[in-house]
Amino acid sequence: MKYDIIVIGSGPGGYISAVRASQLGKKVALIEKYATLGGTCLNVGCIPSKALLDSSHHYYDAVNHFEEHGISVEKPTFDFGKMVDRKAKVVETTTGGIKYLMDKNNIDVYEGLGSFVDNTHVNIAKNDGSSEVIEGTNIIIATGSKPANLPFIELDKERIITSTEALKLPEVPKHLIVIGGGVIGLELGSVYKRLGAEVTVVEYMDKIVPGMDTDVSKELQKVFKKQGIKFATSHKVTSVVRNGDSVTVKATDKKDREIEFSGDYCLVSVGRKAYTEGLGLEKVGIEVNERGQITINDHLQTNISNIYAIGDVVKGAMLAHKAEEEGVVVAEFIAGQKPHIDYNLIPGIVYTWPEAAAVGKTEDELKAAKIDYKAGKFPMRALGRSRASGDIDGFVKVLADKNTDEILGVHMVGARVADLIMEAAVAMEFRASAEDLARICHGHPTYSEAVKEAAKAAWDGQPLNA
Repeated sequence: MKYDIIVIGSGPGGYISAVRASQLGKKVALIEKYATLGGTCLNVGCIPSKALLDSSHHYYDAVNHFEEHGISVEKPTFDFGKMVDRKAKVVETTTGGIKYLMDKNNIDVYEGLGSFVDNTHVNIAKNDGSSEVIEGTNIIIATGSKPANLPFIELDKERIITSTEALKLPEVPKHLIVIGGGVIGLELGSVYKRLGAEVTVVEYMDKIVPGMDTDVSKELQKVFKKQGIKFATSHKVTSVVRNGDSVTVKATDKKDREIEFSGDYCLVSVGRKAYTEGLGLEKVGIEVNERGQITINDHLQTNISNIYAIGDVVKGAMLAHKAEEEGVVVAEFIAGQKPHIDYNLIPGIVYTWPEAAAVGKTEDELKAAKIDYKAGKFPMRALGRSRASGDIDGFVKVLADKNTDEILGVHMVGARVADLIMEAAVAMEFRASAEDLARICHGHPTYSEAVKEAAKAAWDGQPLNA
């Protein structure tokens, strides 16, 4: 079979790229080595983790907050097995939706491991032992990433686990030790803390979510401490050893003292790395960088001009929505259009409670670039909507150019900021000023009023409700 475009990998980047290419009249094939479509995000990442986050949040609210709303119930209990089953059904429905999209858009789906024969032919090694070669004028690599590990840690995937196993544990841990205070570690740590586990986060850097604005990191850590999560920042893990049903983690603190943590499970959450194993990149001479990521140009082309790469296998944030945008860009570029993507405006989100979200530059980045800026900050507890719902933790911070008032970055912690951040992204796409945002009428009472107030604080230093 010959195709205009072959996409290897069916995650958010791959399947969206295939759909967009088909919409533009291209004959498309999609290769996926697993039996279900959707990649890490839909199967063992974004979707199942959010399902467990939502289920555990409902339970946590019932235990801790119903009474203050005047709702009396017998002592709530939970069935962890049912939570996991619900998560599985959400995943099944979502991945089934991808299969529907493939059929709707007349995309041929091949199940098997795709690898390069040459720059226009891909071999598909199928699970039954057979193989098939298909031809493509253009090929898009969208094989995603897998959990990274520290070289001295042996993952047994039972007690010393990655995020994949953390989504299907047979029980709620008594004490979960999380190595890594990034997004994945905090989200999964939150799930199990809400369900009664003791949770300790061990982080090498001096703050959690180190890539986010310092104010966001501080606020999240303060709130999580109130929730009972323990933190050991500036700690370098030196060993992880399992002994029966217990795991011992040793680390050195910033004073070079050895600290020991003991629990029944250890989640290793130290990031992810590009997954290119078995692709046969060497057969076509595709270049990779020192981190194993595929090297690309501004059009997401590899050094082989008809082969493209998107998502987690290339540089940049490992985010599903970033992969989706790159998939659209490649499909449109191949079709002769002139798409663009602004990497500065890709939002980053932490789906804990409260949530955290950001777009644009942090204060540290602006300082490092020697850009004169002004900051406006507004606390969520000053909002009527936040007080009504009881979600008073957090803030919105707007950073704007000191001379032009253009918004350069927006950082949030609070209820529903995962959705709220897109107001900032849209404003920044159109290069709005802080005054522009401050003068837009926002509904009352809403969480979004915090954005208006923070923008006004950045513009003239005079928020109205604080």
